Amino acid sequence: QVQLEESGGGLVQAGGSLRLSCTASGRTFSSYTMGWFRQAPGKEREFVAARNRNIGTTSYADSVKGRFTISRDNAKNTVYLQMNGLKPEDTATYYCALKTGVLVIRAAAYDYWGQGIQVTVSS
Repeated sequence: QVQLEESGGGLVQAGGSLRLSCTASGRTFSSYTMGWFRQAPGKEREFVAARNRNIGTTSYADSVKGRFTISRDNAKNTVYLQMNGLKPEDTATYYCALKTGVLVIRAAAYDYWGQGIQVTVSS
C-alpha cells in the first residue's frame, strides 16, 4: 500500500501564493507519476498538474498554466505544487494522487489518493 500525506493548504487572498506538499510512503515503484487534482463544491474532480518521476514530463490544466508549477524531491518522495497568482476560482479541496507508469490526466487512472487539503482564495 501507498500512503499520501498532503500539507500546505489554507486561506489566502487573491493574487497570493501557496505551496502544497505531498509525501508518499509505503510501497515503492520503479516508475510512477504523481499528480494534483482538485474538487470544488458541486463540481467534478478535475486535473490540475502531474509529473512523471522517471522521465520528468509534466502536464498542467489550461486553467493553471503559467501560475502553478509542479516539482518533486525524489530523495524525499515528495511532490510540490507551487501556486502563484491565486484566484477565487482556485478555491477547492486539492488531492494528491499516484499511479504507476506514464503520466495521464484521467483521475480514474490513479490508484492512490491523499485525503485532500483545503485551499481557499478570498477576493
